[in-house]
Amino acid sequence: MEILEIRNLTKTYGNQKALSSINLTIPKKGIFGLLGPNGAGKTTLIRIINQIIEGDSGEVLFKGERLHPKHISQIGYLPEERGLYKKMKVWDQLIYFARLKDMPAALAKERVTFWLNKMEISSWKDKRIDDLSKGMAQKVQFISTIIHEPELLILDEPFSGFDPLNAEIIKNEIIGLREKGITVVLSTHRMESVELLCDQIAMIHRSHKILEGKLADIKQKFRPNTYEVILSSLKEVLPQDWDFRTINGNSVFTISLGKESPNITLMKLMQYGEVVGFKEILPSMEEIFIQQIKEHSYE
Repeated sequence: MEILEIRNLTKTYGNQKALSSINLTIPKKGIFGLLGPNGAGKTTLIRIINQIIEGDSGEVLFKGERLHPKHISQIGYLPEERGLYKKMKVWDQLIYFARLKDMPAALAKERVTFWLNKMEISSWKDKRIDDLSKGMAQKVQFISTIIHEPELLILDEPFSGFDPLNAEIIKNEIIGLREKGITVVLSTHRMESVELLCDQIAMIHRSHKILEGKLADIKQKFRPNTYEVILSSLKEVLPQDWDFRTINGNSVFTISLGKESPNITLMKLMQYGEVVGFKEILPSMEEIFIQQIKEHSYE
């Protein structure tokens, strides 16, 4: 079942189309990647889901109901432009955000204590935000987003400002939230994070949706039918255009099959030596992203 359904959503700013009849279905209990270059319309879509702005036409359904202010308490939003009160102390700020989500005072204190300890920043609870490093402040912002354990969590560039160690901590927390049954919408330009985390993705470009589906299916769709081959015990000299290299006595190269089946190619390769490796090379999400944006930039 889907947690969020977007139907023919359109938004215009003056003469500029931000969203053009967008249709999206986001299933429950997974990580959904929302991708696209700067200015594609992602932020506009996220703001409509969070009821910060309204669409011009179309509708958004949350768990089958038309999006309503009552749903805000079930949604968590980490904006790319962080929004902490710089003169406020960490503890006071987190309690404030928890109470904004209608959390009872006792539970708010319990959750804040838990997350400060988990993120290893409890010793900073009496510090003001402007006394913290950027990474520390980002951790506080992340806690404020998930403190009420929302059913839908929208993360816009959640790894921004983190060093590799803390980015790994946040990545593991996101995986943990998915395992608890929380649906995560991840908007990021870090394609390696998409590869590691996302179950499904949608790509928006110039206000239009240009791609949507399960990550594994999309990678299969754009597979170039190219394989990495490792040959041992050569019987014949390899063709020069195979551009092979020698590693540990084996000949390693890539080969494009075109329309030829892998089995036929394997039979041909066996004439040259023992095939000890034959692995399909699937495109990375970065390669698919660049290819799709280029293709749809000229339409």
